[in-house]
Amino acid sequence: MHRSPWRQALSLSACLVAYIAVFERSEAQALDLFGWFGSKETPPTPSAQSLPYVVTFAVEGDAKAVEQTLKDTSGLYRLRNEPPAEGDSLARRAQADFGPLLDALWGLGYYNATLSFDVAGTALTLGEDPGRAARAANAYRARDVVPIAVRVQTGPLFALRAIATNDAQTRLPFTAQELPPKVVGLSAGDPARSADLRAAQARMVDHFRAQSRPLAKAVSIDPIVFHPQRIMDVAFAIAPGPVAPIGPITVTGAETVDPAVIRSFVYAEQGDPYSPKAIADMRKSVGRIQALGSVRIREAETLDANGQLPVFVEVTERKPRVVGFSARYSTIDGPALHGYWEHRNLFGGAERLRLESDIFLAPRNDGTRIKRFDDIEPSDIGGRFKASFLKPALYGTRNDLLIDGTLERDRTGGDRFGGYTSRFADLTGFIRHRFSDTFSVQGGLQVQKGQTSDVLGQVDYLVVGTPVSVTYDSTDKPLDPSRGMRLTASVVPYPTFFGSTVGMTVSKASASAYYSLDEDSRYILAGRIGFGSIVGASLEDIPANFRFFAGGGGSVRGFRYQSIGPQGPFGFVVGGRSLLEGSLEARIKVTDTIGIVPFVDAGGAFDSGFPDFEDKMRFSAGLGLRYYTAIGPIRLDVAAPLDRRPGDKPVSIYVSIGQAF
Repeated sequence: MHRSPWRQALSLSACLVAYIAVFERSEAQALDLFGWFGSKETPPTPSAQSLPYVVTFAVEGDAKAVEQTLKDTSGLYRLRNEPPAEGDSLARRAQADFGPLLDALWGLGYYNATLSFDVAGTALTLGEDPGRAARAANAYRARDVVPIAVRVQTGPLFALRAIATNDAQTRLPFTAQELPPKVVGLSAGDPARSADLRAAQARMVDHFRAQSRPLAKAVSIDPIVFHPQRIMDVAFAIAPGPVAPIGPITVTGAETVDPAVIRSFVYAEQGDPYSPKAIADMRKSVGRIQALGSVRIREAETLDANGQLPVFVEVTERKPRVVGFSARYSTIDGPALHGYWEHRNLFGGAERLRLESDIFLAPRNDGTRIKRFDDIEPSDIGGRFKASFLKPALYGTRNDLLIDGTLERDRTGGDRFGGYTSRFADLTGFIRHRFSDTFSVQGGLQVQKGQTSDVLGQVDYLVVGTPVSVTYDSTDKPLDPSRGMRLTASVVPYPTFFGSTVGMTVSKASASAYYSLDEDSRYILAGRIGFGSIVGASLEDIPANFRFFAGGGGSVRGFRYQSIGPQGPFGFVVGGRSLLEGSLEARIKVTDTIGIVPFVDAGGAFDSGFPDFEDKMRFSAGLGLRYYTAIGPIRLDVAAPLDRRPGDKPVSIYVSIGQAF
């Protein structure tokens, strides 16, 4: 589908991206460049002021499953880069680990485990005076790091024998219909890990809450351990509570934003069945209001007089004004500047006014190139100014008003595949109706006046249309979805009786789906398909910026941006009246922060009003690297055309934040 060049991922073998952002400290730490610049495994240098130490774990038994858990639990290990000043403090730091480490071993199901510490060659037990160990540690001052060994004998892994689930109110066991065994998820012979028991308890509570029982709670877990037999019996007591619907929904915390606007983004109503998903969806939908900073959904601890559960939407507001600036450089497109100013609560109703502009070098499509600064002419400067206004919740309803205005001068191409020049002014007004947080429709009026020119000639045009579109988005995360699907479809008729100089109808649709193969979403299959069609006008009468092209970082990676489509004079790509493209990806997390993504892309634009495949489809494949941060994955894709043409590069590189789709 038609896309502006400035939105495409940067391609070819060299690109430099300047990105300005503000991170919370915890988020910034995620950008530690994979930990290559420093390691916590190297202890501080010995000195007279402190006693640096090194901790080793000697585990006999199931070492692989235990050692990492002990490291994650141990305060002694966690604080190894913050050495104490005295041996006594070091010995007491070690003693403080006895309880947490034993709890961790029991949590893994090793109830006969034994634990001991060796500090500088001196044994240290839980109850003894740490003086001997302290003196041994002090002997290393300014000489060497203090060696500390944690010695563990796991013993045998205990197993579950009897598992009971009882109603805490009636003290009767739940039937299989009331609490299905698959919800409990425990069977005789399973490892008796306390973490598994707590997870089972949480699943049981979630099961009852999903049945519109908002007051369901866990009362107790009663384990009985039989050490000689190495088994455990366990009894769960759960209070399911009464079935209750959602009660009154109250908005609090709004100081300058109209609470009625916030309430319009809550799609649940009083009397609707209660469910944890309804509460989670409530927080997600209210969080879309950009004037708000934080959103907390608090449930009442008791039912009201009508047997309903009151819900409180507690919000805080963000600073209303924001300004931003970014710069980038590409070996293909050259330098570009982007800036914006935004007001998030213009009139007290969460109205958003955003002004943004771009200045960039527009690639030449006449066969010449800019080789140095002196070559730049005024016509080489491209620009875009856009103003957008959003008025959410008109009169407290779920209808939003959107007004967008754009002024743009641009050129595409710049190589043997050709391109076009466009200048236009566009004004669009929409009314959007939100049926739910995932589904909305909108319709409005669009007026665009402009001029385009390419090898097919110059088109001076005025189009007046009535765009109608539908959007559905059930994905879980905007930049890195792991499940759900996205669907957008639009139809824009530009009839001549409205004053359009080109009578045509433009249709577009795109869909993407995401499927997680495992519970932790480490293996995800993702696919997308895009379609476009223009009917009612011949190709040469259609303004070039309305035609369809394929190729580029958001289309068929490996091919230059807008280089795929029907050709005109001199073999230049002039775009088509229809489009079909798609992608398949396997998103695989190798670690918690690093992933790989093999992918294949396909796409083509066609001279006909609907894809007839008389023009050639193009295919590419590649491999991506993902570095997952708190704000989303950093994407690096390397793609190669599978049916390379003269002038195509052997590989292209794309860098951006967020997944490709």
